[in-house]
Amino acid sequence: MTEKYNIDDLQYLMARLRDPDGGCPWDLKQTFATIVPSTIEEAYEVAEAIEREDFGHLPEELGDLLFQVIFYAQMGSEQERFSFDGIVHTLVAKLVRRHPHVFPTGELRGERREGGLDEQKVRDSWESIKEAERTSKGEQGALAGVATALPALTRAAKLQKRAARTGFDWPDIDQVLAKAQEEIGEVREAIATGDLDAAREEVGDLLFAVVNVARHLKADPETQLRATNRKFERRFAFVESAITGSGRVLEDAGLEEMDAAWDQAKERGL
Repeated sequence: MTEKYNIDDLQYLMARLRDPDGGCPWDLKQTFATIVPSTIEEAYEVAEAIEREDFGHLPEELGDLLFQVIFYAQMGSEQERFSFDGIVHTLVAKLVRRHPHVFPTGELRGERREGGLDEQKVRDSWESIKEAERTSKGEQGALAGVATALPALTRAAKLQKRAARTGFDWPDIDQVLAKAQEEIGEVREAIATGDLDAAREEVGDLLFAVVNVARHLKADPETQLRATNRKFERRFAFVESAITGSGRVLEDAGLEEMDAAWDQAKERGL
């Protein structure tokens, strides 16, 4: 019978990997900074598995992401900064604090609240508690605490949401779309003047406006763009196959032929 491992085993494994006496050379030379790219990559692989509904591989991807947390915890313990137990304690305490509608006594196993919950009131309470936490950390301003390392589309959406809570927002989607159209016009004007630096800046404004459109449609811009990327890959693969299947290379086909194949891909629902 295969042995069933648990979180204690995972922590033991990590300690062995980082053991100066017989540990793994690669793991031993890592630092907090060097494994950040792996953490980000693993998080995206979790997202991709979910978006593809690849639930067979999702546990493996979640395990890879969990390993990143264990890695940080091991290094924190080695440097006597923090431990895995400390990470868990901080997380549970924060979640209990942010869910007074579930934990009215402020205790994990305290008295339960009876009755239904109003989702909007819960959301407002959550944001109010988070704002109080930011203030206690010395983070001032409505936009404080939005991580600069976030993907640009995600950060734009978060900045817009924060601003919207103060009343700084378009009242309806038509005005948001009009703003996006205005930004397209400004891109055209900058290009017409030959000022490419200005045109590039205007493209940034256009992207920000499009994120605003997604937000008003209650769509996550990162998720939507990843879906569109996958759709582009499927359709372009069809175009490529249609042309190379006749023994030619893509460069031998004109744009008109490739557009016709692209339309076929769309008709087939790719």
